[in-house]
Amino acid sequence: MKNLVIIGKVFPEPNSTAAGSRMLQLIDLFQTQNYQITFLSTASISENSFDLNSKNVQFQNIILNDNSFDDLIQKLNPEIVIFDRFTTEEQFGWRVSENASNAIKILDTEDLHFLRNAREIAFKQNKKLEHSDLINDVFKREIASILRCDLSLIISEFEMNLLKTEFNINANILHYLPMFAECEKSEIPFSERKNFVSIGNFLHEPNWQTVLQLKKVWKNIKNQLPEAEIHIYGAYATEKVFQLHNQKEGFIVKGRAESVETVFNNAKVLLAPIPFGAGIKGKLLESMQFGLPNVTSTVGAEAMHESFDWNGFITDNETEFVEKAILLYQDEIIWEKSQENGFLIIEKLFKKEIFERDFTAKIDWILEHLPEHTNTNFLGQILQHHTLQSTKYLSKWIEEKNSKNQ
Repeated sequence: MKNLVIIGKVFPEPNSTAAGSRMLQLIDLFQTQNYQITFLSTASISENSFDLNSKNVQFQNIILNDNSFDDLIQKLNPEIVIFDRFTTEEQFGWRVSENASNAIKILDTEDLHFLRNAREIAFKQNKKLEHSDLINDVFKREIASILRCDLSLIISEFEMNLLKTEFNINANILHYLPMFAECEKSEIPFSERKNFVSIGNFLHEPNWQTVLQLKKVWKNIKNQLPEAEIHIYGAYATEKVFQLHNQKEGFIVKGRAESVETVFNNAKVLLAPIPFGAGIKGKLLESMQFGLPNVTSTVGAEAMHESFDWNGFITDNETEFVEKAILLYQDEIIWEKSQENGFLIIEKLFKKEIFERDFTAKIDWILEHLPEHTNTNFLGQILQHHTLQSTKYLSKWIEEKNSKNQ
């Protein structure tokens, strides 16, 4: 049996974040290929963490800037190491290279953080995003991490094209692997559903800004649909989120959803005027999966439907957003057509079977030809040699300082 080590910022929380669901999908994918998986994190296990024991995944806490990791990774002797974002690669990548030099290093980008960061800054400055805005400090760190790894998993075709065409990243070290989904058709018809819904983990800034956008437009929707409410769901809602709750206005802040499927199967329309972000939007993928039509923004639907009709409407205009939300809420024929559009998108673009064979073939090829594969990525070798020397010795300095303070 082959060994896979995953180094995560936190232990997976699939009921809190799309990233948590994504990680469990990767675990399932590798387990079907007979990998023994060990999950490592500097974070503590929380009450919302997934029970990795249920998947027969070993797990362990690790310490940052501590040579105990070196002994552990040598003992585990993995064929593959996955970093769940570029920051974990920065922290532990050099230690993996030194102590498990034959392991394939894979970066799961989740989404391109530099793209999301640039869009957030442009949004808050009320300006149009320009290409130069992408070349920020996060960009330099994230691209360096991509280059240092043997393979980076990209969740969005838009981001794949951005990396290849705008920044000339070698396609051999990139692999498009979106989140997967299966259609789970509900028996609850249009006539038995009511209310709008919004959902998103509030540790993620785009989700908070999305709710603020909804607060702005909700009164206009409520004026025309006085019986309707909007229910706001999301993990880690803070006091500022609950302050938006207004029973009289029908703006109901619910907090964490115990079951997304139950919430989506009873709601009539998902509203997601996402102002900025990157990658695949988990809430929109789930809305298609469970058959809940939605109204979203261009950024929200980015790279999620190719030439297929959307499961609802896409607009960046506030007035049109209100109009489409009301239309979708009232018109059963349009609602049912939108629902079918979503199921078609899932079937054509997000089923695991579409991607599984090519991904496993790519991994197997790299395992058999790692020196050849590494040598074609000469920029990565340069960065490995120079950039990480500073990271390595900073870490060792902190490690030495910590030992003297004990």
